[in-house]
Amino acid sequence: MSNVDQRGLINQSTGFDNQPSNLVSGPEAAALLGVKRETLYAYASRGLVRSVPSEGGRSRLYMREDLERLKARSDARRGHGPVAASALRWGEPVLTSTITTISAEEGPRYRGQAATALAAAGVPFESVAELLWTGALPEERPTWTLPQDPAFPVARLADLVPEGAPPLATLALAVPALAARDPLRFAATEEAELPRARALIRRLAALSALPAGARRAKAALAEPTMTRALLVALGGRRSERAEAALEQALVLLADHELATSTFAVRVTASTGADLYACVSAGLAAVSGPKHGGACDRIEAVVAEVGRPEKARAVVAARARRGDRVLELGHPFYPDGDPRTPPLLAAARVEAPRKTSVAALFALLDATKEAGHPPPSVDVGLVALCLALGLPPGAATTLFAIGRLAGWIAHALEQRKDPTLLRPRSIAS
Repeated sequence: MSNVDQRGLINQSTGFDNQPSNLVSGPEAAALLGVKRETLYAYASRGLVRSVPSEGGRSRLYMREDLERLKARSDARRGHGPVAASALRWGEPVLTSTITTISAEEGPRYRGQAATALAAAGVPFESVAELLWTGALPEERPTWTLPQDPAFPVARLADLVPEGAPPLATLALAVPALAARDPLRFAATEEAELPRARALIRRLAALSALPAGARRAKAALAEPTMTRALLVALGGRRSERAEAALEQALVLLADHELATSTFAVRVTASTGADLYACVSAGLAAVSGPKHGGACDRIEAVVAEVGRPEKARAVVAARARRGDRVLELGHPFYPDGDPRTPPLLAAARVEAPRKTSVAALFALLDATKEAGHPPPSVDVGLVALCLALGLPPGAATTLFAIGRLAGWIAHALEQRKDPTLLRPRSIAS
């Protein structure tokens, strides 16, 4: 059983921004948890509750969101019916799953194998997807062939995409179109779903090129691997190093247990909906600014900074206004998300002198100096996309393409449970 990753709360705060709504005193924190001050200090020393010095430095202030999350977990463990609902907010496990577990030190483990180790070893994304779906890691990169469909309407889909549309929007458009061309999608067996899943991911990777036109999408469809297809589709520079960096990102993002989008997929799968409908639910959830869409906000902040030397001024101005700076911290990783450093390292290697990349790293230096938590995986993904020269919106698109592997694994697992996922509400 595993914790629910809904990512929303941590993205509502830049960390320790000294806003009254985010920080509470020691006595208030202990009262909120219903514990003694000594117990509160123990929670803080174990990294369960973050704290910062007060203005005078004589006491400490505690993060309200950490306290609320800890209280929800504690209450749900005691079996209180009304507070069990709050377990859906970074709380106790709500589903049993054998796909992915998460530890604060290693990050996600796919079927028992650490995602960071798989990425560092250069395991292909296609192999990791198969591991998530079947529990077996192929010895060599699987070849995902596309079924022959000469009439596949790439040009017609491109005509529906407005100029300047973000790549993720094209995926939301493409999935229902692909579903309409697949009359056998209903009540399919797992054996039939796996070829369908492979083809769906390959096509969506290529169709992310639609804002640039049908010709590029067709070229991406002809590429033999996911990484090559994505580099062509998004207009990135082609090189072995770029392919390796992109492969690493897709592997690190392939699943994160019951993230909000994954939970949406499982709820949809529990109704018996087809695979395309499940994926559409995931895309809808991941588009939100508190989930995969957080990458778009990071891109906007980097554009606002422009030059590295402006980073500290922007951080100070945003803190003064109470605005978030970047996506910083994660409740599961008090010492930093293990998935982030490999992405930042790849960005440094790929384009260390590129202005936008330098501006992002200057922002990270400034937020660290200001006492903010370490950067989220979204920041690492944006850094890599900037280094690879990918267009705005590419980071959110890569987030979704990588997460398709996990969504499909969870949809297949959920179908084995005849239970309809249907929580109850309580009177407020």
